[in-house]
Amino acid sequence: MAIIEAHGLTKTYASRSTTVHALAGLDLLVPEGRVKALLGPNGAGKTTTVKVLNTLIRPDSGTAVIDGVDVLARPQEVRRMIGASGQYAAVDENLTGLENLEMVGRLYQLGTRRARIRAQELIDAFGLSEAGDRPVKGFSGGMRRRIDLAGALVNNPRILFLDEPTTGLDPRSRLGLWETIGDLVKSGTTVLLTTQYLEEADYLADHISVIDSGTVIAEGTSDELKAQVGGHRVVISLVNARDARAAGEILARHGGTQPGVSDDGRTLDVPVDRGPVVLQEVLGDLERSGIPLHDAGMRRPTLDDVFLTLTGRHAEAESGNGQKDSAPQDEEGAA
Repeated sequence: MAIIEAHGLTKTYASRSTTVHALAGLDLLVPEGRVKALLGPNGAGKTTTVKVLNTLIRPDSGTAVIDGVDVLARPQEVRRMIGASGQYAAVDENLTGLENLEMVGRLYQLGTRRARIRAQELIDAFGLSEAGDRPVKGFSGGMRRRIDLAGALVNNPRILFLDEPTTGLDPRSRLGLWETIGDLVKSGTTVLLTTQYLEEADYLADHISVIDSGTVIAEGTSDELKAQVGGHRVVISLVNARDARAAGEILARHGGTQPGVSDDGRTLDVPVDRGPVVLQEVLGDLERSGIPLHDAGMRRPTLDDVFLTLTGRHAEAESGNGQKDSAPQDEEGAA
C-alpha cells in the first residue's frame, strides 16, 4: 500500500519577467518500505515536490497524504513522523558532531538526557565515533553528509525524504552513503529520494518516477523503464573523429535514427532491435568504407537513454555548481 500519496499538485512562481510552473499536476504514489526515486534534471520540480510533502511549502492546488494524514491540514502531525535531509548538510560547523545531533534531539523535544543518548547511538551507527567530539568544520564532505543524514533520523522516522543526498560527494563517499540508505530501507524505512545521478536511481530505487517540467512523464522499475527503449545499442569508437559523419550515416541506416555522438566526436551509438546481427552488419560496412575503429560492441539501454527518449535531451549529471531546480524562488526561497 502507498504510504505517500499526492494528486494534482501544482505550484507556480511568478516574477515581473517570468512565470514558472514548478509543478504542473504532479501525481505520486510511494509504497511503504520501499525506495522511490524522483529522477530529473535541474528545474524539473523534484525539490518542490519534496518540500510540499515535508510541509515546507504549500502547493497552489492538489492533495498530499502521508500515512493517512493530510499534509496541508495537519502539518505538525506529519512533521513528527518524517525525517528530511536536503541538498546541503544542515549542520552547525562550530559544534561537534555529537552536539549537532543533541541539538536536533532537543528540537524534537526529546529532553536533554534522551537527546544525548540518541545522539550517541547515531554517532556509533554512522561510524563517526572517532569524530563525534570534533567540530564539524573539520569534517570531510562525506562525514558532513552522514551527520546530516543522522540528524534526519533522530526521531526514528518511518518516512525519510532525501533531496539529492550525495551532491558533491566523491565516488567512495557516495557509495558509502548508498549503503547506509540501503540499510535503513532493510530496517523498514520508506525513502523518497530525488536525484540527478542516473546510477544512484539504478542502485537504490525500487521504483522510479521520471519528472520533467513539473509532472511525471514515466514510471516504473529501472528495468521497466529501460524496456521502453528496447533492444540494444550498437556502440563504436573511432580512431579518427573526421570519420564521424560517414560512420554516423552507416549507423543511422541500420538503426533507423540519427546516432548519439560523444563530445569528442569519436564515440557513436544507435538503438537497434537485432543487436548481434546488426553489429556484424555495421562492422562489415565500416570495414568496406575503410573506417578504422578503436572498439565496437553492444550494450543494454541505460536510464540516460530512457530520459533522452522521453524528453529529447540527456538527464543532467551533477554539474558541480550545486544548482537546484531553477524556478524563481523554487526549491530554495519558498520555504
